[in-house]
Amino acid sequence: MKRKGLRARVLGSIQGKVFNLSLLTIILLSALFIIAFVHLGNQFMQMDDEADKKEQEAVSEVSGEILEEEIVWNLERANWLEAGFADDLFSDAQKRVAFMAECAEDLFAHPDDYTPRPYTGPNPIDDGKWTAKVIFAKGVDRYAEKLTAKLGLLANLSDTMISLCKSFGMNDVYIGLPEGAFFSASKDSSNWFTNSGLRAYDPRERLWYRDAAAAGHLIFTNGEWDANTGEYCIECAAPVYDPEGTLQGVIGQDLFLDYILKVMNRSSLEGEYNLLVNQDGKAVLPMQARAFPMAEEDREGDLRQSRNEMLAQTVQTALEGEYTEVRVGELGSGRYYIVAAPLPTTGWVLVSAFDKAVSDESVTMLQGIVTGLQEEAKAGFRNQTGRIQKIAVGLLVAAALLVLGGALWLGHRIVRPLNTISKRISELDEDHLEFRMEDDYRTGDEVEKLAESFAAISHKTMEYMDETVKMTAEKERIGTELAVASQIQVSMLPHTFPAFPGRSEFDLYASMDPAKEVGGDFYDFFLVDDDHLCLVIADVSGKGVPAAMFMMSSKTIIANNAMTGKSPAQVLTDTNEALCANGQEDMFVTVWIGILEISTGKLTAANGGHEYPALARDGRFELYKDRHGLVLGGMPGMKYRDYEIQLEPGDRLFVYTDGVPEANNEKGEMFGTERMTEALNAGAGASPRELLENVSRAVDGFARGAEQFDDMTMLCVEYKGTSSEETKA
Repeated sequence: MKRKGLRARVLGSIQGKVFNLSLLTIILLSALFIIAFVHLGNQFMQMDDEADKKEQEAVSEVSGEILEEEIVWNLERANWLEAGFADDLFSDAQKRVAFMAECAEDLFAHPDDYTPRPYTGPNPIDDGKWTAKVIFAKGVDRYAEKLTAKLGLLANLSDTMISLCKSFGMNDVYIGLPEGAFFSASKDSSNWFTNSGLRAYDPRERLWYRDAAAAGHLIFTNGEWDANTGEYCIECAAPVYDPEGTLQGVIGQDLFLDYILKVMNRSSLEGEYNLLVNQDGKAVLPMQARAFPMAEEDREGDLRQSRNEMLAQTVQTALEGEYTEVRVGELGSGRYYIVAAPLPTTGWVLVSAFDKAVSDESVTMLQGIVTGLQEEAKAGFRNQTGRIQKIAVGLLVAAALLVLGGALWLGHRIVRPLNTISKRISELDEDHLEFRMEDDYRTGDEVEKLAESFAAISHKTMEYMDETVKMTAEKERIGTELAVASQIQVSMLPHTFPAFPGRSEFDLYASMDPAKEVGGDFYDFFLVDDDHLCLVIADVSGKGVPAAMFMMSSKTIIANNAMTGKSPAQVLTDTNEALCANGQEDMFVTVWIGILEISTGKLTAANGGHEYPALARDGRFELYKDRHGLVLGGMPGMKYRDYEIQLEPGDRLFVYTDGVPEANNEKGEMFGTERMTEALNAGAGASPRELLENVSRAVDGFARGAEQFDDMTMLCVEYKGTSSEETKA
């Protein structure tokens, strides 16, 4: 009876129930596990074999499709990039030759404004040095008075020609004269000599001279052998006329084949072929055409008339100014992908072809790799399966012993108090959210700690909810105050445009984009009197409300000083003393201030540690490296200096804060002043407002959504001058 009672107490208690349930669960799970393990192992092997077959079939189909899509995309991209590189090369050459032609025509238009300069022929000791030299055609009287005077006049271009070559990495630049003289700037001197002495050279017989003289405008040749270096090249040439319309010479520059191919092939694919085609449908570089996969008869003829319909249509479409889609078909002795892109500068076309056999080889190689990986994976799977079976059996036995041994002990220690905890938690509702400790949870072990944790978390949750309500209200209050501060700050800056609708002598526009709700940048403009316009732009150190407060103080002090008629330098000096006297630690401001005398265009300015302004004369902006003083508020007793800029009608001045050039993109790169001036120069003839919008769009496009870390403030003024009536008045 005693033994039976003990068994009843043990097996009939929670421990017994947990024990019996655990034992039964282990037996059932073990049986199911073994059956499932064996069955699934067989199923996996069968599925693996079937998957291998399907994978092999899919590799051939899908990889071919994917690879073809990748090739098409890359070929289109490479062709587009290479066409862009080539067009940039020709465009740069066009600009340089046009520039030299303008310089030469100015010489012939105003010969009395230039002093004849000495000139000389090539000298072997100058080989490797940039020199200007004259070579004559056979039979030319090089001492004829008219010819020597003309060459002396052209010698004024020597420095410009040499500087152009050095600056842009050109091999040479030259001028051929109708009298049979050739004036060239290059580093090659010894090539003009043979064993018998200096050789003659007649530019009038060269393709570049004849084509440019016949066309009457700038041209690109189809290519010829360079008479000096012996290398194959394309020439860019332009005729030069005097005011009476008489041809005085032809300006030219060489673009050598090796350099052209190097520029075009910067993005080329392995297995890709490129071909330049001119507006007549012919290969520009016959040497290059020999390497392009096409029929022999097409290499010298009009490709638009090719018997290869794919090639003919591709060239025809591109010559009409359209980018073609990638086609695939027979080309030469194989199958190729082909695409073409127009070159706007020359009206030529860049045709690119890619060997399809390269992609087919990749698919075959991929199939072999997949097969090897499949066999390797199968062998590894079999080995792993055997090891897993042994480990699984051992783990099952160990787990059964551990579970059965711990079931009796855990039943009393955990199950009952846990059930109570679970019940109390389920009873929590909106009116009773806090879990509290009870005597049933005080077991002296993890159960008690768990209950204490629940109680602590519950209490902290209640406190957190109360704190959240308070913080939400505080954030709403701060947000409201910041919105009001932002409105106040915006209202302090001039924001009505046009700012002076009654004044036609100038036009201006300004903008500020703060990095936070309120910023530290500011701009200002106002009339000191009827003939003086004050312009101010500044950047306060720091951000947020403190910077905004310092900004308001600085703006007011600067305006008050300027309105008394002080010079810009004196305004900065007195403002610096006032800011230093206020004693605000770690706060300073960079300021650029200018006062424009409207009647004369004289701009008097001073710079207190601010960015360089950008000045546009003749339509192009460049940084004006003005003299800088120390930032305002940094140190008392500082003196600042004025400088003057004489603005002519049409000149424009652009000032800004460092938030513009220091804007970052997602890679951490800065926008910089170079990109800023490019954005300014992108809008020829644009108004000040349009210029600021151009810069803002350029910064946004560069940043690509990266977070703005600093305020961006800009101001632009265009001086238009006074009319004759206004001047008389």
